[in-house]
Amino acid sequence: MCTTCGCGTDQVTIDGHGHHHHHDHDHGHGHDHGHHHHHHGEGPSHSHAASTPADRAVAVEQAILAKNDAEANANRRLFTAKGIFALNLVSSPGSGKTTLLVETIKRLAGDLPITVIEGDQQTSNDADRIRATGARAVQVNTGKGCHLDAHMVGHALEALAPREDSIVMIENVGNLVCPSAFDLGEAHKVVVLSVTEGEDKPLKYPDMFAAADLMLLNKCDLLPHLAFDAALCEANARRVNPAIEVLRVSATTGEGLDKWIDWVRGGAREARGRRIRGTVGVGCGAVCTCAESGKP
Repeated sequence: MCTTCGCGTDQVTIDGHGHHHHHDHDHGHGHDHGHHHHHHGEGPSHSHAASTPADRAVAVEQAILAKNDAEANANRRLFTAKGIFALNLVSSPGSGKTTLLVETIKRLAGDLPITVIEGDQQTSNDADRIRATGARAVQVNTGKGCHLDAHMVGHALEALAPREDSIVMIENVGNLVCPSAFDLGEAHKVVVLSVTEGEDKPLKYPDMFAAADLMLLNKCDLLPHLAFDAALCEANARRVNPAIEVLRVSATTGEGLDKWIDWVRGGAREARGRRIRGTVGVGCGAVCTCAESGKP
């Protein structure tokens, strides 16, 4: 995770298409935005070095995640109060997340409003592709950072100002390691795995597949041309996470997209229902109703 890999967050910028700023100051929007900055020569950014005491690395890591979780819960309260269904799309680079997201927006156009938070180290290429569909998007460039965190998402939400009863799609930086540890306030992590990768990806990156509620096995139109065992890949995902749902899809041919869209619509209905019932709870998932689950 990022507390040990050495990535930095001091170069983060957020571009809301006409609103571009460096992400290193307080915007004062109702919740604490303390954030972690790695410093050269100390702390977890150099925890691989023998000179870094293990207990200090663990303490700093715990503090970072605790602060992130507090900000994620603030995002979650916002989502719940406004009936917003928020998804965190995670994958390796090149899995087809953006193409899948473009097709999703097209199929939901006129039905459910969607806003998008795009995470990449550099460029606004993906946000530009999203905006070409007519959907509003904010680009978050993480600089040397290899994941989005709840602090970045909170600021992006300020720029987006998503409507009630809408969908927020968060396309994370392409990385199957660090994003698994950072809650953004989303209802679900959705891991996108393309058939051009290996069937053993869930076993190589178990934390991500354990954290995800849904795996989209993408680019299935290529299966006839590849030596890829889709059934084995699904079995490996369920070895790591027996509860994970799996949908086989192709953003190119449309295979499986109806089931994906139905899944998204179902989550949006649940989010809208919680807003109507007024059951706002910290830590709720997309299908959890606090009053029904017994949670405080």
